[in-house]
Amino acid sequence: MVVVGAGPAGLSAAYRLVEQGVETLVLEQTNRVGGISRTETYEEYAFDIGGHRFFTKNEEVDRLWRDMLGDDFLSVPRMSRIYYRGRFFDYPLKPLNALANLGLTESVLIPLSYLRAQLWGHRREETFEQWVSNRFGERLYRTFFKTYTEKVWGIPCNEILATWAAQRIQGLSLSTAVTNALFGIQKAKSLIDAFDYPRRGPGMMWERFQRAIESSGGQLRLGSEVTRLCHDQGRILRVVSRENGKESEMPVHELISSMPVSTLIGRLDPKPPEEVLDAARRLSYRSFLIVVLILDKPEVFPDQWIYVHGPEVRVGRIQNFKNWSPTMVPDPVKTSLGMEYFCDEGDEIWEMPDEDLRELASSELASLGLAGADDVVDSYVVRQPKAYPVYNQGYEQSLQTIRDFLGTIDNLQTIGRNGMHRYNNMDHSMLTGMLAAENVMGSSHDLWQVNEEEAYLEEESLADSREAVIAPVLARMDKLAFATSVGSASGLLIFLATIWLVVKGGDVVGPNLRLLENYFFGYTVTVKGAFLALAYAFCWGFLFGWLFAYLRNLILAIYLYSAKKKAEMLSIRDFFESF
Repeated sequence: MVVVGAGPAGLSAAYRLVEQGVETLVLEQTNRVGGISRTETYEEYAFDIGGHRFFTKNEEVDRLWRDMLGDDFLSVPRMSRIYYRGRFFDYPLKPLNALANLGLTESVLIPLSYLRAQLWGHRREETFEQWVSNRFGERLYRTFFKTYTEKVWGIPCNEILATWAAQRIQGLSLSTAVTNALFGIQKAKSLIDAFDYPRRGPGMMWERFQRAIESSGGQLRLGSEVTRLCHDQGRILRVVSRENGKESEMPVHELISSMPVSTLIGRLDPKPPEEVLDAARRLSYRSFLIVVLILDKPEVFPDQWIYVHGPEVRVGRIQNFKNWSPTMVPDPVKTSLGMEYFCDEGDEIWEMPDEDLRELASSELASLGLAGADDVVDSYVVRQPKAYPVYNQGYEQSLQTIRDFLGTIDNLQTIGRNGMHRYNNMDHSMLTGMLAAENVMGSSHDLWQVNEEEAYLEEESLADSREAVIAPVLARMDKLAFATSVGSASGLLIFLATIWLVVKGGDVVGPNLRLLENYFFGYTVTVKGAFLALAYAFCWGFLFGWLFAYLRNLILAIYLYSAKKKAEMLSIRDFFESF
């Protein structure tokens, strides 16, 4: 059994396999486990590549994390803000804080822009720009979303698909919105107030996985690059890898791969059909690099990270590693910051020499007013290729072409973020690896069902049951039917009461019911009066019933709209915290 890649997905697959006694070999191109969620070190300073919070609603993944780390799994109070125009904005955006920081003019124009979007928004939501503008208004979109998003992806927002935003931002059902409004906002995976984090960074977790796999008889070969995947008649037969300049070949019974799927297509031997190769070339990735600055200052800002939205600097996000875990900084009177620059392999930033990157990062830190350039005493640079799969125009068709072809290879499974070109979080990536291992042992899980919208299957089942109860209660009331029912019931009640008194007879007939004479002109406690009362009561009952249903529907519509907007505003945090 061969697993390609020692990131969270690959290690989870290997761990599950060796648990079941399957002989497993893991091939990892780099010299460190963990993939993009590894921990790098420099002069005893540890730093996270991108910032990885540990939070999941999957009990199995959570239990696995805790078994691996025990007391080294810390609970960290979460704090992150947006830095824009020299001011810190609460995140997610809070109206009073945002408007106070933006000033009077923007405080007026942004709500007007929002109102316009609600009344005359984009009818079709095909792009990220349209998706966000419809929910927040064009002015707020241009202020807080456009610049940062284009920093991250390097392409205009009108070229990023709305489907990506929908995947990254938790979908909101009727039951979700109502239960959120009634009982408080549910803690979505990125709406948490605290998160778990390994004492020495996320790499500590994956090193424990490595140790557990090797102690159970599995093998990990670091610095081993897969160069060819030899296949025939719908099966991978051999894997060729290069290590220390030498190639070796090994037979394969089953293969699980977390390498970028476009790279995998290029390593197949013989080559796939030309349309599959073209589809792989059309898939694109965004890279980034992190310039670690060591500052001779004990404190800089209290956040774990801040988002830098201003277009005047290139940096997109700044990590403060001491605030993730104090043990990541060996000297308490110093601070290490990670200045993150999103880029493409081979572009100006990517090719810039390390010394120039230090100068750029130091000057931008100073221009933001967070610290002086003279406070920087050392630096270190890490470049991370293929960090984020890009959801650009046409990617869905290209990915489907690749999936259709790979589906013809029986003993190959692709897992993880890059292996599936899907923007899964760390726990979802692990889940794809674990399920792939179960498939090797005879299960038949569809790994493509593990994604942002469908990963938490238990919660979806609960949501379905809530929907079944809540939806009928909150269904729109039919005004005509309700008014007719109330009118009919009112008319019949008074009609029957009058007839009963007439039949009963006696010296005093219906003294209390005669009070209706003050409201129903011409009414008497007689058979004729009974029919007259039936007509009067029906009309009044119909009027009150119609007004009640109308007001009830109006109040409910306003309430549901408000509840859903509140939940949607908070769920937008998933978008930024994806990176």
